[in-house]
Amino acid sequence: MPKEFSRGRRLADLIQRELAVLIQMEVNDPRVGMVTVNEVKVSRDLAYADVYFTMLPDEDSEQSAAVLNKAAGFLRSQLAKVIATRTAPRLRFHYDHTVKNGAKLLKAIDDAISQDKMNQKNSQG
Repeated sequence: MPKEFSRGRRLADLIQRELAVLIQMEVNDPRVGMVTVNEVKVSRDLAYADVYFTMLPDEDSEQSAAVLNKAAGFLRSQLAKVIATRTAPRLRFHYDHTVKNGAKLLKAIDDAISQDKMNQKNSQG
């Protein structure tokens, strides 16, 4: 029997979908590029939501996180109109480094494989 999603997980999914739209449509700051909301983690008491995002261009992630954290109150008020909870969780935005770290890891693996192939050719020939 599959385990059902908890209320916190369902709320996190709803917040993720709604924030993706709200950030695209409502945040009109040129310092924020094309933002992708990767994941939302809601605290057990539903008081806080940690929002992990990536963006294009990928140049100034710290500044974009600061801009989004500054707009968190506005986004929270817009979110409160959509979600069916007594209070909307406070939003905390964090830049998600996993995509960049994953790309570095893949490059390191590819380099190691090509180096290994070159070593095998040199030892055979």
